[in-house]
Amino acid sequence: MPSDLSLEPTPAERRRLKVRGAIIDAAERVFASEGETGLSIRRLAEEIDYSPSAIYKYFGSKEALIDELKEAFFERLLARVDRISCADAPFAQRGRACVSTYIETAMERPHHYAAAFSGPLVTDHDTQTPPQKWEDFEKTYKGRAFNILVEMVREGQSLNVFDPALDPFLSAKSVWAASHGLAQLITHMPNVSALSPSNPPVPASTFIAFHADLVFRGLQRPALARQTHLTLED
Repeated sequence: MPSDLSLEPTPAERRRLKVRGAIIDAAERVFASEGETGLSIRRLAEEIDYSPSAIYKYFGSKEALIDELKEAFFERLLARVDRISCADAPFAQRGRACVSTYIETAMERPHHYAAAFSGPLVTDHDTQTPPQKWEDFEKTYKGRAFNILVEMVREGQSLNVFDPALDPFLSAKSVWAASHGLAQLITHMPNVSALSPSNPPVPASTFIAFHADLVFRGLQRPALARQTHLTLED
């Protein structure tokens, strides 16, 4: 009989997690084929042969489901980068791996990645909604994953590897933006890494490693950046 301190989920909890996972997986499939406009509680009920009322027990509205779908991607990403950041490995290896993992996670489930960033396109920056409060952002999986990047920059600075003049938050945003850009390219243009006027095709994994190294070296102290270099042939 499990106690209150047991780490093992109860049968009821396992069933709840299984059903929740099935709903999120179905939402990803519908999003992939029909976009956000085609995603509805009734459409999901058809997809997984559940009643709409059963789905409403887990998600109170379509908006709540989409928010959960977005968070689920970052929950997966957080678990991976957290393992990397806590690993017993040299800082340079962990730092590059954090960058690579973001892109690799997007590649594994591109439609879920696309859903994670779905939302209205802002065309008038003067009338956009107020920015999310930092305290609220930190509580999300996305915010927690971002904070790992911030701590990575700070660790690099404390080790005298990264430029101490860099703002950790701006640096983490820049790393995120660069990785997001490559993830978008690869998920929308799978052969982008092989595009070249003369060189032989480059595997995606090699190009991602090159990108991660370039990002890492961009944060280094100038003297260190000149000493380290990774080519596509390494």
